[in-house]
Amino acid sequence: MNNSKYGFQKHLSPEFPSQIIVDVTEHCNLACIHCPHSEFAKSKAFTGANLDIELHKKLINEVATDGLGICQYLRYAPNGEPLLHPQIEEMLEYACKNSKTRVNLTTNGMLLTKLKAKKLLDIGVDIFDISIDAFTNETYKKIRVNGKLDVTRENVLGLINLIKKYNYKTKVVVSFVEQPLNKNETLDFEKFWKDNGAHYVVIRRLHSAGGAKKTIKSKMDKAFKNIARKPCVYPWERLVLTPKGTIGFCPGDWYYKSEITNFKNHTIKEIWQGDFMKKLREAHLKNNFSEFVFCGQCPDWVQTRWPEEGRAYINMMKELIPNDLLE
Repeated sequence: MNNSKYGFQKHLSPEFPSQIIVDVTEHCNLACIHCPHSEFAKSKAFTGANLDIELHKKLINEVATDGLGICQYLRYAPNGEPLLHPQIEEMLEYACKNSKTRVNLTTNGMLLTKLKAKKLLDIGVDIFDISIDAFTNETYKKIRVNGKLDVTRENVLGLINLIKKYNYKTKVVVSFVEQPLNKNETLDFEKFWKDNGAHYVVIRRLHSAGGAKKTIKSKMDKAFKNIARKPCVYPWERLVLTPKGTIGFCPGDWYYKSEITNFKNHTIKEIWQGDFMKKLREAHLKNNFSEFVFCGQCPDWVQTRWPEEGRAYINMMKELIPNDLLE
């Protein structure tokens, strides 16, 4: 392995994570087939937690100080559905006004009514990333179980129209996890949303959610068994604030197996620069996961991209909301 190509570079900083995933709730209103939530909700790991709003403020204040100019964005992203948190509007407003970085809300769109969308636009959310994963109603029902494509599509089109009508700087991204049930709809999906005003269409590769989706993991293990393992970029790039108020190192972790510590008693900066993260990075560089079993069993490293390996989510974020658009 050529370790010289891995490590802190470009947007990856040893001082502070370049992105933070804010997972505000364990609850979700859908049961998508490529997502572990259905199994997770029945497990002992599920507690029904919602992120404490004061702990959220602590995070935002640190991003605005220790992370100023380093943290490129906050991403309010599932495991749960962010719009189910009872105080999500207050949390997003605080983040938009005080974080001094980009704010991304990733949602399934089912609850994104025009009234809700207008409130979030007024709050100042920079990017909405709506997970849709299908072009036809039939496919949507099979993949996004309990969801309704007609509702989601109407909500997203309504959001796009509001942005145009009131000239918001906000951008809309729609996403599609390509998988066996929908792969014949990829081109139709891209064309429909580009024609209807989405600012970016993301076609995502199917992954195992940190090994939680066993069937997908098994297929990935076989497909990539002859590929030399490289370090996953995540330990150099991001941290996760969980609904329980803990800090984790992997956004694909569903069962808190990547927990580092309780955020209440520590800072992002000291966690990022601390011994735990140093040991984790060393394990990835040496491909020795004896102390990090969760990483050792995960096949998703193959789909993470280092800065020199091509486009990643960070590139889209910076292009859609350049620095001069940040308030």
